[in-house]
Amino acid sequence: MAADQLSMIFAALADPTRRAILARLASGDATVNELAEPFDISLPAISRHLKVLEAAGLISRSRSAQWRSSRLEAGPLQEATQWMETYRRFWDSSFDRLDTHLKKIQSQETEDDPNG
Repeated sequence: MAADQLSMIFAALADPTRRAILARLASGDATVNELAEPFDISLPAISRHLKVLEAAGLISRSRSAQWRSSRLEAGPLQEATQWMETYRRFWDSSFDRLDTHLKKIQSQETEDDPNG
């Protein structure tokens, strides 16, 4: 995945309204009006959010007669998750090493304590 595409995905996910829209689309396709219902913002504002999500590849939009619906596209989310997975493994490994070190220190303190 190109770094620019990854940047677009993370920029799109940075906004709570867009994350809420994606969460809604996870349960099925929806029209702009349906997506706008829970928000106190205008339809043009929702449309701008949808354009950002579409540019990032996170949704696709289709037109059926007079209705235009949006659909979640999970592929880019999986690619972003794979990118983050490397860092999760790094932190897990770091925390495991820290845990081992703390247990070693605690064990040494217990051995050195004449009252323990």
